[in-house]
Amino acid sequence: MELTAVLTPAEEGGFVALNPETGTTTQGESIEEAIANLREATALYLEEFPMASVGRPLVTMFSVPNAAHA
Repeated sequence: MELTAVLTPAEEGGFVALNPETGTTTQGESIEEAIANLREATALYLEEFPMASVGRPLVTMFSVPNAAHA
């Protein structure tokens, strides 16, 4: 099953990793560690709450205009 990993830098260092399909979130000191931790957490989640594969995830980005400061 192919799932999505969204990684963002953590304020205290390292990375926070999120799987939006399941909501599982974890962290790691490196990108590789964060993804490995996310893989493990998501596998444990899916053992308890199985879900059907619905195809490949689509990830895209969009922009929001800067808001004027009041």
